Amino acid sequence: MSYTVEKIASNKIKLTFTESAEAFEAAMQKAYLKTRGKINVPGFRKGKAPRKLIENMYGEAVFYDDAFEIIAQPAYDEAIKADSLNPVDRPEVNIQEIGTGKELKYTIEVFVKPDITLGEYKGVEVQKNVKPITEEAINARIDSDVERASTTQDVTDRAVENGDIVNLDYAGTVDGVAFEGGTAQNQTLTIGSGMFIPGFEEQMVGMAIGEEKDLTVKFPEQYHAAELAGKDAVFHVKVNGIQEKVKPAMDDDFAADVSEFDTFEAYRQNIVETLEKNEAERAEAELEDSLVQKVVDAADCDIPSAMIEDEVTTMLREMEMRMAYQGIRFEDYLKYTGQTVDQVREQYKGEATNRVKTQLVLEAIAKAESIEASDADHQAAIADQAQRMGQEAEAFKASLSEGQLAYLRETAGIKKTIDFLKENAVITEKAEEKPEEKPAKKAKKAPAKKAAKKEEAAQEPAEDENKE
Repeated sequence: MSYTVEKIASNKIKLTFTESAEAFEAAMQKAYLKTRGKINVPGFRKGKAPRKLIENMYGEAVFYDDAFEIIAQPAYDEAIKADSLNPVDRPEVNIQEIGTGKELKYTIEVFVKPDITLGEYKGVEVQKNVKPITEEAINARIDSDVERASTTQDVTDRAVENGDIVNLDYAGTVDGVAFEGGTAQNQTLTIGSGMFIPGFEEQMVGMAIGEEKDLTVKFPEQYHAAELAGKDAVFHVKVNGIQEKVKPAMDDDFAADVSEFDTFEAYRQNIVETLEKNEAERAEAELEDSLVQKVVDAADCDIPSAMIEDEVTTMLREMEMRMAYQGIRFEDYLKYTGQTVDQVREQYKGEATNRVKTQLVLEAIAKAESIEASDADHQAAIADQAQRMGQEAEAFKASLSEGQLAYLRETAGIKKTIDFLKENAVITEKAEEKPEEKPAKKAKKAPAKKAAKKEEAAQEPAEDENKE
């Protein structure tokens, strides 16, 4: 077997193969042995008819497809490996000459990873934007812990107020007719949460326990139940009970309850440090994205459509998995949004093209700069992924397939290439100014009883020593 490789475009090659007549004859015999049991010949049991008789009845072309496959597939695979080619689509085959006593001649055209013309990737100017940690962000984080630590207590001496948790019965009608899902008993609703139709919760403020009332509301124009969208409705409501949230005092006891710290000040400082760390990571990731995008935009390549379509398929698969985790079927999403699969695929093409180009450009830079992931880089990538998964590194590594290990090595190589780009970039850092803010939340002093108990606890060991 002999072959030549010709580049017919920046992203396409042509392989021309020539196989000897003897090799083709051997393939024809193999094809006969493989298929003779499927061919009917009068007077012979299946599989017993001589090859020449079959060829006389059906023509020798009856074995061409199988004979060609026997020769062409191994030849193609060998050429791809020997010349380090990277096909990205199904090959297009053209048989030029075939037949007994003749050389087998054929060509295979296939799209491959395209050539990349790199633009500027060293000395690229990029800005790192670091946002200040605001008191509002710190307070929001504290408020989240306060919310989790809050308790509820029954209210019996007043009417419903904003923020209360109400137990209620309701029955809704449109034009005097009840509708599906519009009736319930002993439902829990936090007033002001916006969980019900606009206007519903607001009209409940001021209602007393046991009180019944008709609430008139209007369904939103964009509502998941199309038959109710934009329609006026009346809900007959009864308040069964009222609860209010009891928030803990923001003191040392609160800090000890919601964190590993004994004082509110230490707890708050840890929140500040965590937010600063998160912001530093966000700013670094944003910097990397901006830098890589500039390098990608500066490069040029002709990406085969097959690569883009494959990436779109991957993105759709990721989308389906995310929806599945949320309990949403992709088919239901399409029905709800009124889209077809082809329309969703079209929406993803722009992002898919950029993702493919980014991968190709980073690979080209790694090749140009001889950047390779070392074993240490690979192990670091495995350890990092294990930490993200909350697993021990060695046990996590043992659970990985060869394909997953290869993916993590590739990830390590990409990281090393991006680190190279950062080392060779011109980076300016800009810290945004803090806006005017609300004052910081400060710890409240512990009540006298709690303070006294802490003092007594601190003194107890000393008293025991005196007794001895």
